[in-house]
Amino acid sequence: MPLARHACLRAWRRLRLLPPLILAMALMTQASKAENFRAIYGLSLMGMPIGTASANGVLDSRAYKLEIGMRTSGLATLVNSTRGAATATGKFAPDGPSPTTFAHTIANSASEMRTVRMALADKSVRQVEVNPPPWDAAVRLPVTDEQKRRVFDPVSALIMAVPAGEQLIGPSACNRTIPVFDGIARFDVRLSYVETRSVRMRGYAGPVSVCSARYYPISGHRPDSQSTKFMADNREISVWLAPLATARVVFPLRIDLRTAVGMMSIEASEFEFR
Repeated sequence: MPLARHACLRAWRRLRLLPPLILAMALMTQASKAENFRAIYGLSLMGMPIGTASANGVLDSRAYKLEIGMRTSGLATLVNSTRGAATATGKFAPDGPSPTTFAHTIANSASEMRTVRMALADKSVRQVEVNPPPWDAAVRLPVTDEQKRRVFDPVSALIMAVPAGEQLIGPSACNRTIPVFDGIARFDVRLSYVETRSVRMRGYAGPVSVCSARYYPISGHRPDSQSTKFMADNREISVWLAPLATARVVFPLRIDLRTAVGMMSIEASEFEFR
């Protein structure tokens, strides 16, 4: 009996190890599903190169982190050399990305710099810090607490979820309204499907969804702002969306928009997801 009892105890101790082992294996499996995303973009104005941008991120079924960088180059630096960086983190909810943090810094050759930091939960802004505040804050339309709910930060807004059962290419990729708060201004971006095209570049060859885009200012802007009015009236904005199948999201491959001085393009030369 003592031998049998000791054997049972040894077996029980081994069995007690199973739950943590199973949990560890599950976590290892989940971690292996994380996908690294990388894209390199060229910026051009009227066909002339004016800068570069990059996107680097990690996405899995539960969470994401995305870093965006941009800097002007070439002729653009003769007017104003600008560089910027932004980072967003968040979770994936059943209806898509749910941001938790956002940070953005932009600086130029005139020694002007601005930093924006936000904390979010359930797609609502919990805390925002803008340093320095806009010099014209007193004459901007106030952003209400209600307008800070059910929003995306500008980086998380680039990760566009496609519902399960819907195609990653076509109308289901484009047709949506994206509510955005950048720490200062609240606006909507409305996408509508136009057509499907094929592209080929380093890291990706296949179909993309071409969407038309409209900009709708809501608050945080000056009522008399000519640039805001120009963008609100602008009907020459398009976005090309490429699928990231594992995460069931689409991401901008190319953006074209009319500016006051001509067409500007942001186009990927590399687009990798692995």
